[in-house]
Amino acid sequence: MFFKLTHRSSKSNARVGKVFTDRGEINTPIFMPVGTLGTVKGVFNHDLIDKINAEIILSNNYHLYLRPGIDTIKKGGGLHKFINWDKPILTDSGGYQVFSLTNNVKIKEEGVYFSSHIDGSKHLFTPESVISYQNKIGSDIMMVIDECLPYPCEYRYAKKSLDLTHRWLDRSISEFNKINNLYGSDQYLFPIVQGSTFRDLRIKSADYISEKQMVGNAIGGLSVGEPKEIIYENVDTVCSILPSDKPRYLMGVGTPDNILECISLGVDMFDCVMPTRNGRNGMIFTSEGTLNIKNKKWKNDFSPIDSKLKYYSSEYSKAYLRHLIINKEILGSQIASFHNLQFYLWLVNEARDNIINNTFEQWKDKILPKLNAKL
Repeated sequence: MFFKLTHRSSKSNARVGKVFTDRGEINTPIFMPVGTLGTVKGVFNHDLIDKINAEIILSNNYHLYLRPGIDTIKKGGGLHKFINWDKPILTDSGGYQVFSLTNNVKIKEEGVYFSSHIDGSKHLFTPESVISYQNKIGSDIMMVIDECLPYPCEYRYAKKSLDLTHRWLDRSISEFNKINNLYGSDQYLFPIVQGSTFRDLRIKSADYISEKQMVGNAIGGLSVGEPKEIIYENVDTVCSILPSDKPRYLMGVGTPDNILECISLGVDMFDCVMPTRNGRNGMIFTSEGTLNIKNKKWKNDFSPIDSKLKYYSSEYSKAYLRHLIINKEILGSQIASFHNLQFYLWLVNEARDNIINNTFEQWKDKILPKLNAKL
């Protein structure tokens, strides 16, 4: 068994479940802190485990491939041993980064040619090579390579791209079925639903992926500039098709209100760089709303960052965090990143408890105005 559904809301599609891996269980709905290069920026692993209660982190095949290199990670005993993390890891294939970060991208049937954003060197990712790299990384959950389209996108191109993504999926699954376990723990592969914002293409992709009967499925290509209403429409459409007995992972989404709305639509797993990236730049998410800690109004506010949260969030004041961030002190980035991640994990834990108690919708309606408030 890879996924067990334990509770359903009676008033929405929100649900609670468990994902089982050899390196531990993952309670859903879950938010996965992003550790792109094998590190969640500014946060120690022991704090992620002991204080934030992170059950899984996300790393990125593209970035790890370039630095430190797949061979180095393999020689180090796989990513878990290399970074001293014994819980599950999900790796993104790097497809999004290839299309968003690099130059001279050429999409061919065999794969995608690109130039490194670091030194301009030339590379090729194929469906097969991306599976092989993630196999050597040793991630518990690996993603297929796909083409992530920009918004807006012409229908003709989106359709052509989707057909290629599906052909790449078939090759990815074929390669995945050939690999051997390198580090003693089972690995799993998630396909990705694409189709831009076109309902018929999303339906086509969800149907195609459902037929593959993989242990879990992902929804990609959203939160790339489209209005949030379009995100929700597409998520709703896709979740109505993807198998209910398998976890659904919405890639790269997003804000606290995005996460709660998509939980209500049936999504189980989330990731986003927003907590750490925005935190380092002074955007702080709290149970009472979002604040820009750089604003002068916080200069003499000696109340806790968020008294509802434990550890650093209740130990340090807004005034002190503002002082650190304004002066570009490293500790400021650390506290802000830790706090935002703690808040995100607190939010999904609260959602989980309320789904179990069948009070999720009432709780969501009550907390959403606060989450959307600008303090």
